[in-house]
Amino acid sequence: MIPSSPLVVGAGVAVALFALFAVARRLRGPSTEARESKRAHEAAQEREPPVEIGETYEFGVTELTDHHLGNEVAVGKVEGFVLFTEDIPSGLEPGDVIRAKVLSFNEGRTSADATFVGRA
Repeated sequence: MIPSSPLVVGAGVAVALFALFAVARRLRGPSTEARESKRAHEAAQEREPPVEIGETYEFGVTELTDHHLGNEVAVGKVEGFVLFTEDIPSGLEPGDVIRAKVLSFNEGRTSADATFVGRA
C-alpha cells in the first residue's frame, strides 16, 4: 500500500522538485561569473603583460590573501594585470596605494609576483 498522507505526499513532491532543480542547474552549465572569469583569463593569456620584470609600479590594493607559501600578500592590478605583492608591512589594507617591484611572471604570464617597495 502506498502512503497517502498529505505530509508524505508533500515530502515526496519537495524531494522531486529539489532533484529537478539540481538536474536543471547542472545542465545549464557554469555561472555567468565563471564564464566571464574564464574569458578574462583566456584574453590575458593572449596579450603581452603591461609590466616588466625589475620595474616598479604604483597601484591600489584590492585584497589581502595567502599566496604560494602561505604568506600574506597584497593583490592589485596594473592595467587589469594582477600583481601579487609580498613582504608587505603590517597594517596594510585594501584600498591602500602601494609601489611594488615586479620579480617574476607566472607560467602563463597572466599575473606576476612583486615585492613591496613603499606606500604611495
